This record gives sequence, structure tokens and C-alpha cells, in this order.
Amino acid sequence: MTACLAVLSLWGASLAAAEKHVPWLAEVDTPPANVPETPLTPLWSGAEGLTKETWSARRSALRQMWLDMLGPMPPRPESTAVRVLRTDDLPDVTRQLIEYESEPDLKVQAYLLRPKKPAADRSRAGIVALHPTTTETIEPIAGVTGEPSRHLGLKLAQRGFVVICPRCFLWQDAANYQDAVNRFRQRHPRTKGMHKMLYDAQRALDVLLAQPDVDPTRIGAVGHSLGAKEALYLTALDDRVHAAVASEGGLGLTSTNWDAPWYLGPEVREPSFTRNHHELVALIAPRPFLVIAGEAGNGAADGDRSWPYLQAARPIYLLTTERPALGILNHRGGHPLPLELFPRVMEWLDVSLVK
Repeated sequence: MTACLAVLSLWGASLAAAEKHVPWLAEVDTPPANVPETPLTPLWSGAEGLTKETWSARRSALRQMWLDMLGPMPPRPESTAVRVLRTDDLPDVTRQLIEYESEPDLKVQAYLLRPKKPAADRSRAGIVALHPTTTETIEPIAGVTGEPSRHLGLKLAQRGFVVICPRCFLWQDAANYQDAVNRFRQRHPRTKGMHKMLYDAQRALDVLLAQPDVDPTRIGAVGHSLGAKEALYLTALDDRVHAAVASEGGLGLTSTNWDAPWYLGPEVREPSFTRNHHELVALIAPRPFLVIAGEAGNGAADGDRSWPYLQAARPIYLLTTERPALGILNHRGGHPLPLELFPRVMEWLDVSLVK
């Protein structure tokens, strides 16, 4: 009963935002004429029928199945204290390189960006911005290095959000990916790398929520490529996130390298593995969720082939709204996130997180 009430509360808190839509929703919520057929395990098979109440129980069980599959992680540290390593004074944004405790007795670095314009306590929306695969990690997304097309975190802060950009564990004091995985496995031999990424994203969210100007009811997540994978898991498995944009992470387990040891491992390729990411999209419902797809080309991970995962979850969204804020923006330009789409990303988050 407690779990059921918690989910109904989530629906109630998210419904107001879900009913406010970007003016271009029709462009992204309509599937193409020929959606590829993808066999997916049904989300619901209960004899009682699909209702808010019956889904609440199923949702709790499904969430626990995913956490069990990902493996155990220790309780997150209670402290949200940060050490400021550097402060950059930009024209309209203050950018701080910070360090805080990730796992117990382990430190991680992130950039924390906020608009310079004064704001009342708890008046700003906050964003966890997760970087893609790059040896520069958090530098480009925070606008420290690289071209403007990589400065998503900085541009969100310029838009008015408080933004945290945490460094993925694959580049945190490790010589390479495998070294990072080996070190992690020494500490947590029964846990998948994807749970470490989820855990670290949750720690970044802990720190973001501790900021005095951040409204805890207006939290979003965004990421590209590797960061999109993290945004998907964070939003699905942490109800503190109220809206998300995932660019080119690859919804399907066969769409990209989900079998890598730093994600889910080779077992996801086995016929006996029955989980898939339509379940995570269903766990996100009814919160606004936008997938940005590149369709084709080197590294492209999402496209028309991603629609079955959203379509499978749509009945869960329809339990609370006739017009879900759920869709795919398919720019068909390959894997990179085009700079010209940044305004769409920011508008989706603006509208989704408005009070």
C-alpha cells in the first residue's frame, strides 16, 4: 500500500508538468508509418486489468527487478559537502569545479554552474547534465573546452538552470575503461557498471538538491550518448527527476554497446535475458521524456527503430493523460547532437519543469 501511494503521489506531482506541452509535440509524438517490429516482454499481464492502482504494484516490482539485476551498491553518503577547486567568472554564469564524496571514502569531480542573476531560495530548476564519451569528460559540456556544439551544460545555465556536470567513473583516476571497471569490480564484484553510473548520477543529484536556489520539484536530466544512457537510468530509477532528454543513447539493448562491461555486460545478449528498456520508459511515466535520434551513420544509436520502446510504454502514460509528453525527435543527421537542436532541448526542459 505504501508503494502504491508513493507512485500515485509521483503521478500527481508530475501530471501538471506533463499537461504542459511544447508547441512542437506533434512533430515528435507521432511514430512513422512503418515502425520496425521488435519483440518485447509485455509490461502488464495481470488478470485484474491495467489501472493506476494495479500498475503501481507492478511498477514497484519491476523497479526492484532492475535494481536486483544491476547488483548491490552501498548506501549513498549523507553528506553533500563540496570542496571548490576553481571558480570561473563568466559574463552571465558562475562555473565552479567541485569535488565531493561519491562512494564512501571516494571523491568525484563535477562542474556546478549557476546564473549570476540573483534568485530567491528554491526558485530555480536544476539539471543533471551527463557528458558523452570523451577523454575531456566534463570540460566540454561545462563550456571549458571545445566547440559551442559541445557546451550543453553551459548553455542550460545561461538559460537559467542550475546545472551539475559530474565526471563518469570511467575517467575518474583510471588509466582506461577496463582499469576503471577492474577497480570498481574489486569493490563491488556482483554489481554492473551501469549501477555505478546510476549511483554517481544520484550523488550528483544529491549535491544539486542541496543548493539553496534549486527547487526540488523542478529537476531534469539530460545527456548525449554515454550521458543519455545515464539519463535514462537516472530518470527511470530515481523519482526525484521530473523530466529528461536522452540524445542518442540507444534505447534497444541491441542498438549499441549495452553489453560492454562498463554498462550491463554480455549477459544482455543471451536469449534468457528478458529485460529491455521499454520497462525503463514505463518506469518514467508519466514524466516528460524526449529521445533525440540521429537515425543512421557512424555510431547512430536511436531512430525509427526506437519507437517500439516508447509505444510499449505509452499505455502506462495514458493512465494519467490523453496527451503524453513522450516522443522522439529524429533529426536523421547521425550520432552528434546538432547545435541547432539545443533550443529544442532547453525548451522541452523549460516547459516540462514549469510550475
